[in-house]
Amino acid sequence: MGAEQRSRVLVTGGSGFIGRRVVRAFLSAGADVTVVDLKPSAEPDVRNVTGDLRDPAVCAEAVTPGTSVIIHLAALTRVLLSIEDPVGTYELNTHATATLLELARTRGVESFILASTNAVAGDVGTATITERTPLRPLTPYGATKAAGEMLASAYGACYGIKTCAVRFSNVYGPGMELKDSFIPRLMRAARDGRGIQVYGDGTQLRDLVHVDDIVAGIMLVWRTGTTGPVILAGGESVSVNDIVIAARNVTGAELPVEHVPAKPGEMPAVIVDISLARGLGYQPTFDIKSGLGTVWPEFAPSAAAKREETP
Repeated sequence: MGAEQRSRVLVTGGSGFIGRRVVRAFLSAGADVTVVDLKPSAEPDVRNVTGDLRDPAVCAEAVTPGTSVIIHLAALTRVLLSIEDPVGTYELNTHATATLLELARTRGVESFILASTNAVAGDVGTATITERTPLRPLTPYGATKAAGEMLASAYGACYGIKTCAVRFSNVYGPGMELKDSFIPRLMRAARDGRGIQVYGDGTQLRDLVHVDDIVAGIMLVWRTGTTGPVILAGGESVSVNDIVIAARNVTGAELPVEHVPAKPGEMPAVIVDISLARGLGYQPTFDIKSGLGTVWPEFAPSAAAKREETP
């Protein structure tokens, strides 16, 4: 029996886009899983704690004695919303993380894996971001994630908890119907025969990573007991214009582009080095075209019609 099969795992945000797949991965590995989120998990074999992690009582109910690992995915992740609401972003992304880390300390949790972001590095131009890049975040979102990383590092150093911040690039994949990031906006525009707004001239570079690759990376970090920051990404940067072209090829839609001014905090490039993750055995399996091919079926007109027919 592997380590994960003996484990009691808490997944915060376990009803979300990434969380649902992480929960299934741990259940498949034979783990005892608790989910804490604003809405309960639909998985039949989990313990649900429903509530807001900004409430200390919710955190205390979720982190039971005997919990061996916390996978902390819950966060406010929208960059522009973080600019509008920096205090709310801090309360969820930093203060709740501190509460969970303290519960991990007092209740003997062995491992704490924090979902972070390459936005902690800020604007490095076209330089390659590594785990050693200085942290100079541009937005409250990036700043609160950087603060969470520092807290996790301190708890690891002082109290012996195995803490790891897994820094995601732009995550996409099936299950994004309700999200408002660029890929689902592209898919909805293709379905509805509309155009898409692109910030700036569309030459800015982005690293897209499929959600199934992220889940595989999280499981790998857990199984290897890796500590410190680890970048989980696709490992290949493409321009926003190239993403639009790939979406046209996958969906068959025209997807006319309207260029609009860039928003505050918009980075000209996200180019990352995933050699540390590769050294652990991480291997991304999707390129942008094959990955978008897994997303489009949930947005295609036939899928929308089927959902409308379902009572």
